[in-house]
Amino acid sequence: MTQTLNIAVACGGTGGHVFPGMAAAEALAGRGHRVKLWLTGRDIEQHACRDWEGSTVCVPVGTHRRCGWLRLPGYGLRLLKALRQARQLLNEPRPDAMLAMGSYASVAPVLAARCGHVPVVLHEANAVPGRAASLLARFAAVVAVNFPETVRCFGRRRVVRVGFPLRRDLTTADRAAAVPLFSGAGFTLLVAGGSQGAHRLNEIVPCAVCRLYAQGHALRVVHLAGAADERAVKRAYETAGVPHAVFAFCTNMSQAYAGADLAVSRAGAASCAELLACGVPALLVPLPTAVRDHQTANAMAVKRLGAAEVVAQRDLSADFLADYLAQCVARPESLARMRAAALAAATCNAAEALADVVERTARAGSSLWMNGEG
Repeated sequence: MTQTLNIAVACGGTGGHVFPGMAAAEALAGRGHRVKLWLTGRDIEQHACRDWEGSTVCVPVGTHRRCGWLRLPGYGLRLLKALRQARQLLNEPRPDAMLAMGSYASVAPVLAARCGHVPVVLHEANAVPGRAASLLARFAAVVAVNFPETVRCFGRRRVVRVGFPLRRDLTTADRAAAVPLFSGAGFTLLVAGGSQGAHRLNEIVPCAVCRLYAQGHALRVVHLAGAADERAVKRAYETAGVPHAVFAFCTNMSQAYAGADLAVSRAGAASCAELLACGVPALLVPLPTAVRDHQTANAMAVKRLGAAEVVAQRDLSADFLADYLAQCVARPESLARMRAAALAAATCNAAEALADVVERTARAGSSLWMNGEG
């Protein structure tokens, strides 16, 4: 009989951490294990976890990113409070292993697991590890990565490539059954700025699309704008008469990707993995302020696969984008090659592969916690 395990999944923070953590948690729960999500209380977590039927706990901690020297003491106090809370939660009940998805929200849970001799599996989704992952890797029994380029970033530690766990609505069956938001002839553009939207894309893309539409191009747009810009983006398309579906936050990404001929997207790890899995060619616009410029590294990794083109945000203008979109409409064969490359490179079983790693780590026992010393 298979042993039932207690697994903690620390996946709070941004959608790029919550969604893959949820996917892995669902895979583990589907195998009969008791899984508890460790979150931070951010609004994005409520959207992502609305269908989660298992246990959750909240360990709030502020991010240290760009907080400045004067704010570091305050962050340190919050981290100590979160660590104390995490150590208490670690015994309710004690997990056999912890899966941490690598954001700042994982710091206190992983340090608590270290103190409690609970083995940790750390997942790093980006091509270049973030600060939290670089710090926490020394405490992990295993580091699981998404991009093959990331393996060398962790030196001699135990590293395994599993890919990026996809959210539930992007499973193979759901993707195949997804009904496009638009029917009939026309070129469908998907604009994705991540879970919070991207203001720069929200400014430039409508200008370029409305210009082409006025010139007679049959364009339709699915635009994920974020809450702050949703109304302005929708107004721009309505004024120009462009067929559109604008969302602040999309709860059914398989439908958003269905029928898309091209995506203009940020290059977060989640976006890159989903575009590959759904076979959507992309023009990737990395966020220039991303920590360690990890979005550029992600974008270049996807470009090397032949599945995307990359443009720096400083070079993105309405003129450039209008010309680029016109070329894509005129040369569908180039998009077809990118689509084939994306599908060939996708790793759609990553949630199950990561669940395998967590199971093996948990069953190996607490002896693995000392691996972080090596």
